[in-house]
Amino acid sequence: MIFLEILLEGEADVPAVKSILERRFNLVENLHFRIHPHRGKGRLPVNPLSRPDPLNRGLLDQLPAKLRGYHYLPNGYCVVVLVDCDRQNCVALKQTLVNAYNALPQKAQCVLFRIAVEETESWFLADANAIQTAYPRARISRLPNQPDIAIGAWEKLAEVLGKQIEDCDGSDKYQWASQITPQLDLANPRSPSLAAFINGIHRLVQAHDP
Repeated sequence: MIFLEILLEGEADVPAVKSILERRFNLVENLHFRIHPHRGKGRLPVNPLSRPDPLNRGLLDQLPAKLRGYHYLPNGYCVVVLVDCDRQNCVALKQTLVNAYNALPQKAQCVLFRIAVEETESWFLADANAIQTAYPRARISRLPNQPDIAIGAWEKLAEVLGKQIEDCDGSDKYQWASQITPQLDLANPRSPSLAAFINGIHRLVQAHDP
């Protein structure tokens, strides 16, 4: 059976990823996966072999060092890196991550890079039924017509839920993920980047299924 080391940007992403792994794949935390949230996205260091700056705790700040550190992982273990593309080009961002990984002489042997387009909140915005089930008073008519578009995803979700953007913080995002993710359609996800995340995990699980 596979064991996944999941690297995320922050605490607000944890409920979504945990729910997806449990509901869709019947994986159990600490038995089949561990989740490691960071303090934001950060930036890849210019030198991927450099020692990470302890003051910069973003996912990308720490990523090369962590991938180097995971070189000891045995067969059956895989590192999953989930990054928001924000306003970056998702194809270019993923290639940058792959290039940084390839530049490491010693690294984890199994790594899956996945991009949330635009943010994990975009996964929620794409599923009107999930939002309305979790929040019956949500303003569904204000949802975007297309999934995975760069519109300021968490700000749009706040608007749909009737929240003032200036009053929202990480605890609100955590609560939204906790409430909405259990309602997401994971069999036919409406967000292409959520579908890509699920398909990637599915391939890993299948490859290591005894």
